[in-house]
Amino acid sequence: MRCIVNGVPVYYEVHGEGTPIVMLHGYYPDHRLMKGCMEPILENNQGWRRIYLDLPGMGQTPPDANIDSSDKVLDIVVNFIDAIIPNERFLVAGESYGGYLARGIVKKMPLMVQGVLLICPMIVPQKERRTLPTHQVLERDPVLMESLSAEEAAEFESMAVVQSQKIYERYRDEIWAGVKMADANYLETLRQKAYAFEFDPDSLDKPFEGPTLMLMGRQDASVGYLDAWKIVDNFPRGTFVILDKAGHNLQLEQEAVFSQLVMEWLQRVREEGFNI
Repeated sequence: MRCIVNGVPVYYEVHGEGTPIVMLHGYYPDHRLMKGCMEPILENNQGWRRIYLDLPGMGQTPPDANIDSSDKVLDIVVNFIDAIIPNERFLVAGESYGGYLARGIVKKMPLMVQGVLLICPMIVPQKERRTLPTHQVLERDPVLMESLSAEEAAEFESMAVVQSQKIYERYRDEIWAGVKMADANYLETLRQKAYAFEFDPDSLDKPFEGPTLMLMGRQDASVGYLDAWKIVDNFPRGTFVILDKAGHNLQLEQEAVFSQLVMEWLQRVREEGFNI
């Protein structure tokens, strides 16, 4: 489906019925990143309406020269939410850049957000200012890596902390497939021009009181994990977890723990009486 927002035809999918969960993917991939890790948890868990969208220049949402900053990307997302679920309270789940946008939504729409899930969230937009561990591979699969093309092997190894056939296939289908569709020129121009918001999404008028789950990978060499602890006090109902043997694709490398923690987060939302 498509929704015209600020002149941009935003591609989205809706699955299930109930309390809305707005799913925000990272920079370069598309909605399949979030769909791949969330649908196995939610497709048989009634009461949740999952809304997956492609951000501008990614997936099936085209770039727009007028959307030339993260502030304008956030405007697209906020206006999309207003168009698709007007006056409804919702949860927001974001990975990496999507986690940055999610916190922008909390800042802009604090009374509408019921709960927040942040997966390897980008805290510091400027990479040179991030506190990052050195990339390392903790579990290798030489047979798998030799079976891949040079491009596939280089791309996978640049991110993977754990190598396995299953993780590679999910990475290929849920992440790399979207990355290959992205408009790289548009995204790099936006990154160079105005990747950071003009406001601080983590400077809240008051702490966010909804159930929150933040998941970080101990070996995440893309956004790290240490910077995330700077915003702990913004989420007094937050569970903060750093998982070992997990990089920036934590949801693939620690699938079982990821699923259990997400289900526990949703249970906390239910206990608050939001999902009726």
